[in-house]
Amino acid sequence: MRLIHTRSLEMEEFFGDQIPEYAILSHTWEKGEATFQDWTKLDNSIREKPGYVKITGACNQAKRDGFDWLWVDTNCIDKSSSAELTEAINSMFTWYRDARICYAYLQDVPSKDFSGQAEDVMAFFKKSKWFGRGWTLQELLAPTKVVFYTQEWKRIGSKAESLTSKIADITGIDEMFLDGSMALSASSISKRLSWIANRKTTRIEDMAYCLLGIFDINMPLLYGEGHKAFTRLQHEIIKSSSDHTIFCWTWNDDVPYDWTRAEKSDVLALVLSDFAGTPPWSRPELHEDVEEISGGSSGQMCYDWGDADEGHIGRWELVRSIRGDCAGN
Repeated sequence: MRLIHTRSLEMEEFFGDQIPEYAILSHTWEKGEATFQDWTKLDNSIREKPGYVKITGACNQAKRDGFDWLWVDTNCIDKSSSAELTEAINSMFTWYRDARICYAYLQDVPSKDFSGQAEDVMAFFKKSKWFGRGWTLQELLAPTKVVFYTQEWKRIGSKAESLTSKIADITGIDEMFLDGSMALSASSISKRLSWIANRKTTRIEDMAYCLLGIFDINMPLLYGEGHKAFTRLQHEIIKSSSDHTIFCWTWNDDVPYDWTRAEKSDVLALVLSDFAGTPPWSRPELHEDVEEISGGSSGQMCYDWGDADEGHIGRWELVRSIRGDCAGN
């Protein structure tokens, strides 16, 4: 793990139990970000980049909070190395989880326009594009302490304290998963997928890759595979979970008309937006619901789904051994 020293701005690499306490930055990527290659020079050209100003602002905040080390995704990963990028993406949830504090920097929330009233702050806060990006979901969920700041580094509030209910309203994530009173593993697969269904990433594949840590999955990155990345992710989830809500997705215009026809034999969702309208099941509710839907059968599970009159599927019969089939057995 490569970290920035908040005073000298030099980077140093650490491994295993030698990693010191550190703060971590969450943000949305903009034009003019500072890369790893930029940071190895630290000349006048990088100081003109908006990304440099953002990172030094985070370093200053970390210093005020008593931290000597900071991690930032733009310059602490050498993205010219595919091996390092793969390791970083597979480790990122852990890195955010283990940070002592996460600074959520909202570039589009200006301090200068605030009149001092809380409602003025929230008007900008709830519209921030930070809440619409795919990668920031794990950056919201993984750390215990997430503190939000405006573009001038004015403190807005904390995830687990003053902003819990507001963030729940914006994201649709239950408060118990935001304040830490309930582990992510207590939520159903479909619930977790619904949290990202309306978010976006620049690369199609990243919609799947940014979920690896949320499902405790590791898999290689294959940029260029498009929507197949999400299919691979679903296969990996099925290998490690008996939660059948992964099949509870909603038909929308992104799904080809014949996606579940017999010749295709595909009962997995095509894209993450298919989970935008799924029922809000949680793990405690899951067993009872599945038994009711399956009719108690040990051989098949039958889901009534879609609109048969519109030519869509009317019913799916899923053999329980599909879990093994998807795992390649």
